[in-house]
Amino acid sequence: MSLRLRLAVAGAVAILLALGLTALGLSALFGAHVERRALAEMGVQLDQVLAGLEMRPEGVALVRPPADPRFAQPYAGLYWQIEGPWGVERSRSLWDAALDLPPDTVGDGGVHVHRLPGPGEQRLLVLERSVTLPERLGRGSARAAVAMDDAELDAARRAFLADLLPSLGVLALALTAAGWAQLWVGLRPLSGLGARVAALRAGTTDRMGADWPREVRPVATEIDALLTAREAETERARARAADLAHGLKTPLQALMGEADRLRGSGAISQAEAIDDTARAMRRTVDRELARARTAARTADARADPAQVAERLIAVLRRTPDGARLDWRQTIPPGLAVALHEADLAEALGAITENAARHARGGVTLSARPEGDRLFLSVTDDGPGIPAARREALLRRHARADESGTGLGLSIASDIAAASGGALSLSDAAPGLTATLILPRARIREG
Repeated sequence: MSLRLRLAVAGAVAILLALGLTALGLSALFGAHVERRALAEMGVQLDQVLAGLEMRPEGVALVRPPADPRFAQPYAGLYWQIEGPWGVERSRSLWDAALDLPPDTVGDGGVHVHRLPGPGEQRLLVLERSVTLPERLGRGSARAAVAMDDAELDAARRAFLADLLPSLGVLALALTAAGWAQLWVGLRPLSGLGARVAALRAGTTDRMGADWPREVRPVATEIDALLTAREAETERARARAADLAHGLKTPLQALMGEADRLRGSGAISQAEAIDDTARAMRRTVDRELARARTAARTADARADPAQVAERLIAVLRRTPDGARLDWRQTIPPGLAVALHEADLAEALGAITENAARHARGGVTLSARPEGDRLFLSVTDDGPGIPAARREALLRRHARADESGTGLGLSIASDIAAASGGALSLSDAAPGLTATLILPRARIREG
C-alpha cells in the first residue's frame, strides 16, 4: 500500500470509529434526556393521582383520575396504583394485574424510581412516592406509583438514531473527502520529489534544489550532497584513468620504436610480435579512456548520428576491410542523441568496425526514432553470430573469433548503458544487425 492509501485508510477508520462513538454517546444522552422528560411527566401525573383522592363513605377513593386516556385502556402502557390503609386502588389500564412495588422504605414525600415487570411482559419505568395522608383522608401513610412502558422510550431512542445515522453518514463522507484533499495537498511534495529524482536519472536536471517544504528539504539536501560527492569521485577516477593512460602511452611508443629497430636489423617476426602487442595495449588504453569519459555524461550532451556515421564510413573506406565493401548510410540528418560526439563515435565505430571485419559485400547504417529513443542499427551480410553466443559477446573481452582484443562490442554496450540505453544483436537476412538504443537529446529552447 502506498503512503497516501495507508493514511487515507487510517483516517477513514478513525473517522468511522469517532462517529460510531459519537452516535452511541448521543443516543445515550438522548435516552437519558427522554427518561428525565418521562419522569417529569409522570411526576405531574402522580400529583394528579394524589390530588384526586377524596373520602367516601366506603373509604378513600380516587374521584378525579389523571386525564390521559391511556389510563382507561387495558394494557395501554400507562398505569397508576395507590396502596393505603383502605387497600389497593389501580388504574383501569392495569386490568387484572398489579404493580409489584418493592418493599422499600421511602420517607414522607420521597421518590423512588424502579424498573419492574408489567402486564403482557412489558418492562415498566415506575415512579413511586410515599405520602402521609391529611386528616380529611383519615391520616395514615400511602404509596402511590405511576408506571410507563419502557418500550416507548426505546422507540424514541431508535427513532432518534434513525434520524441521526444519515446525518452522520453524510458527515463521514464529508470528513473522508476532506481527509483525501488534505492528504493530496500534504503529500504532493513527495510526488514532486519522485519526479525530480526521475529527472536526475534522465539527465534533464543536475540537482534537487532547495524549493521544498521544510520536512522534505533535508532529503533533497542530502541527495544533492551525495550527487556532489559522486561527481567529485567520478572526476578523480577520470583523472586517475587519464594519468594511467598517459603513463602507459610513452612506454608503448618506446616499444613500437624498438620494434622498428628490430625490423631494420632483420628480426621481422619479433618486431611484428612486439608491434601487435603494443597496438593491442594501446587500443585497450584508448577504450578505457572512452569508458572513463562516459562515466560523467552531462545533461546537455548531444550528437548527430548522421554526421558521425559519415565520418566513420570515410575513415573505414581507407582500411583494407572497408575498401572492399559497399557502404550505405540511410540515417536521416537532424536526429540527435544524448551522448557526446566522441562517445557516439566510439560506440558506433566499435560495432561498425566489427561489421566491416565480418561482412562479405556491404554494410548498412540506419536509424529509426521511437518516442524518446533512437534505434541506430549497423547491418552486415556476414555469417552472423549464433543466438546462444550473443549475450556472452557483450561481456568484456569476449570474442567471435581469435582476432582483435574482444573489447569492441563490450565497450559499445558500456557506452550505451552509461547513457541510459542498450546494445542489442539480432539476425539479418543474411548477416547480423547490431542496434544501439540511445536516448534522444532534448530539443534546445531558443
